[in-house]
Amino acid sequence: MNIKAVTEMYLKFGPLFFICFCLSLPVFPQQKIPSYFKQSRKFSRTLQQIVHEVGLDSTYDAGEDGMETISFAVIDLTKKKPVIGGVYANNFIYPASVYKMYVAMEVLKQVNEGKYSLFAPYIVRSPNDVDKGKEIDYDPRPLLQNNDTVTIDYLLDLMITRSDNSAANCLIDVATRPAINKTMLEQGWQGSEVTRKFLSRKYEDPGYDTVRGTETSALHAADFMYKIYKNQLINPWVSMQLKALLGRQLDTTKLSIGLPSSAMFYHKTGWWDIYTNDVGIVEDGKIKYIISVFTPITEEKVRPRLKELSRRVYELIKEMHRGK
Repeated sequence: MNIKAVTEMYLKFGPLFFICFCLSLPVFPQQKIPSYFKQSRKFSRTLQQIVHEVGLDSTYDAGEDGMETISFAVIDLTKKKPVIGGVYANNFIYPASVYKMYVAMEVLKQVNEGKYSLFAPYIVRSPNDVDKGKEIDYDPRPLLQNNDTVTIDYLLDLMITRSDNSAANCLIDVATRPAINKTMLEQGWQGSEVTRKFLSRKYEDPGYDTVRGTETSALHAADFMYKIYKNQLINPWVSMQLKALLGRQLDTTKLSIGLPSSAMFYHKTGWWDIYTNDVGIVEDGKIKYIISVFTPITEEKVRPRLKELSRRVYELIKEMHRGK
């Protein structure tokens, strides 16, 4: 059944159809689940019920992107073998700034290989300096400008913690898209290739001005975070460097607001137009899990639902841990 048919059935029969339809699906059709995860239909059914109850079970008009659904995955890390579940977790969707974490992975990989130093100087060049305002307005660091000299380390920090678009454009040039995507394919994330910078197509490099927009899935993003958690994203050095950056995330307006103050959340957010996303590792004592959610809903509308989704998933993992 294609997305148009699903939409028509949903409009005719409402949320009950969505629940029945989801329960009839394989947990993750079409995409191969790594063997180090245990798939659980029961876990996915519970997550589907949560998604329904917090109001994220609709299909949405995404304009030129057609009709869209969320892409959602959770990995329970409290078991001996990690258990994965989700709702449309293999749906490819626009990740907004979440895909900056893929860029950071390749930059750190190249630093570790000795191609350049974290503290190598870098001169910012137009048109990469796109930001006219800070993504996090209370961050004191100035906007990057043409001819600024900074370091690779500084660009990485800006790109991840403040979600700076100018820094991302610079680092995409440093790492190069072919190299980023080669590493992505080696990790098994086909379809999540980085295709675009964060700027208008008219300023894109030749060959990238007509390419499709970047997409990713909750499954790939969750697997990315799992490899960081296990210190297996490229190698322990790359994993720990990236985890430290993710732990300093300045945007705490999405899934973070549904977590208790005792929880540490290593994550990357993304928001643009109608898309609002958040992916990360939650650690709170013995409660440990990965949550990955991409929504085709504006930030203003989805924030209360993300808060409740986050709270409910935390309570679910907490209860599952008690039942071990």
